[in-house]
Formats: sequence, structure tokens, C-alpha cells
Amino acid sequence: MTVDSSTSSGVGFHTHPDYIRHETGPHHPERPDRLRAILKRLDDTGRRQQLIELQAEPADRSWIEQVHTAAHVDNVRYRCAQKMPHMGDGETMICPGSYDIALLAVGGILKAADAVAQRTVSTAFCAVRPPGHHAEREHAMGFCLFNNVAVAARYVQETHGFGRVLIIDWDVHHGNGTQHIFDADPTVFYYSIHQYPHYPGTGGPMERGTGEGKGTTLNTTVSAGADDARYIRAFEEDLAPAAEAFNPEFIILSAGFDAHVDDPLGETCMTAEGFSELTSRVMKIADRHAEGRLLSVLEGGYDLQALSESVDTHLRTLIGT
Repeated sequence: MTVDSSTSSGVGFHTHPDYIRHETGPHHPERPDRLRAILKRLDDTGRRQQLIELQAEPADRSWIEQVHTAAHVDNVRYRCAQKMPHMGDGETMICPGSYDIALLAVGGILKAADAVAQRTVSTAFCAVRPPGHHAEREHAMGFCLFNNVAVAARYVQETHGFGRVLIIDWDVHHGNGTQHIFDADPTVFYYSIHQYPHYPGTGGPMERGTGEGKGTTLNTTVSAGADDARYIRAFEEDLAPAAEAFNPEFIILSAGFDAHVDDPLGETCMTAEGFSELTSRVMKIADRHAEGRLLSVLEGGYDLQALSESVDTHLRTLIGT
């Protein structure tokens, strides 16, 4: 279904065919087939018919420059225009259209944020590429060009007046970019649970923020083999008390599904049903503190079956079926 002004409940869903055009080359983990697999699964289960489709337009780069330097934005644009294969690191691959596609991804997420903030939908999930949480203020890395959730956090503060934003990141890899962008910002609380030590090597438990942001970063580190029960315990013992103290007005979820037991880039043992339980707990936090305002954004997840099943289960839980 498509969204209209009379809609006041339901789960929003944003994606776009152009996200498949972000070509990363053969055998790259962050490949177009990820999105194809998600969409096929949602069609096969009928889940997509239960969602409210949200449209998009490219973000104005001024919003991206709220969290990135102009030089970084220019560098992404230049490298794509020059048909360079990657962002200089050999792993964050690009194609000529990647800059425009990344602008569209950010724009889609901002439109979904509007829908959540304005109560057009209850929550929303954005199936976008490229992902974002590794992108630092001044450079791309880890398959990420622009930090999608960081832009969204600043956007809902500036556009909708939310003073305190909580970002929850359950990707198996630490979201170094998100943490560093808001390291000294007391208005954005960043919580990450991730395998450690693991790429990118950041996110130790002693990293709690700096300056005025001291205490608004919290990292739960887990070891290889961590299962659903370990993640659930962390949400109970670490995330829930932190959210209680911070009392967020808007919640953004970096929803990476590479902590799944079948994922090739992680060594943890989450299941799709485990992600469902984590989703329920995030929803409870949103209901308690943020009047239900929750925006979920796709990050990692590289086994196609595990990814598509986990996203479908995540959406099933958001819908409440």
C-alpha cells in the first residue's frame, strides 16, 4: 500500500530500485543480491503487502554536511564521477552512480523519519544500500559512504525538535563512524552491541564518550559464539537502564543482521527469532520513552537466506503479527 495523509498507524517501509544499482563488483559481501533477497522474501511471505510504502527523493547535501565534512562529500562525488573502483581502501567499492544512490538512500531515510515524527506511520524500516555506520566524519570505510543514521539523528533534532536521540546498533561490527560523530555530543546516546575484538577494532567498553558527551556512549562487547540469550541479557542489563536514564525522545536502530549464526563476516550465533526478541525490546523502550517513535535502518547482513529471514522476522515483530 502507499502512504496518505489519513494514515496514522502501521509500519512504514522504504526501498528503491536504484539501491540495486550500487554495484560493488563480483564476490563482494555488500552486493545488490542482498536487497534482491530481502524483497523476494517479503513478497513470498506477503509481508510487503502489510507495509506502508514510503517514497524518497535525494537528500540535500547540506544535511549530509551536518555530520560529514564538505571535503568528504566532494571526495565521494569526485571518485564516482571519475569511475574509480573504491574509496581508496580497497573494500568500500563504488560505481559511477554510487554518489547519487547514496544521496537517495539518505533522502529515503529522512522521509521515513518525517513519517515517524509526524505520526504518518508508527515505525518504519528502510532497506537501503549502501550502509552507513562505519562512515566517519571525514572518510568512507567498511562499505559505507555516508553515515545514514547519524544524518537522520541530526535531521530529527533540527527539523522536528527532538532534543534527545538514542541510536541502537546491533550490527556484529562496531559502528565506529556513528560513535565518533557523536562522541562529544550529550544529545545523542549511542549504544552498540558487537563482537569484540573484531573489525574495525573500536568499541571497547571503556569508550564512553568525551567532553560534554561523556557517558552518552555505551558499548557491550560480546565474544565469538555469543547467542540470543547473551544479546537479550545485554539489552536487559545494559541498554534498558541506559535508556531509562537518558529518556530519549526518538530512537534510531542500526539494524545489521550479520550477528546471525550463518553470516560469513561474523562469529556470533544470533538467530532470526533472536532478532525478533531484540526488536520487541527496542519497541518497548520506544513506547516507554519516545511515544513509540522508532526508525530502523538496514546495515550489514551478508548471508542471503539469514539476512532475508531476519529482516522478515524484524518486520513481522514491528507489525505485531
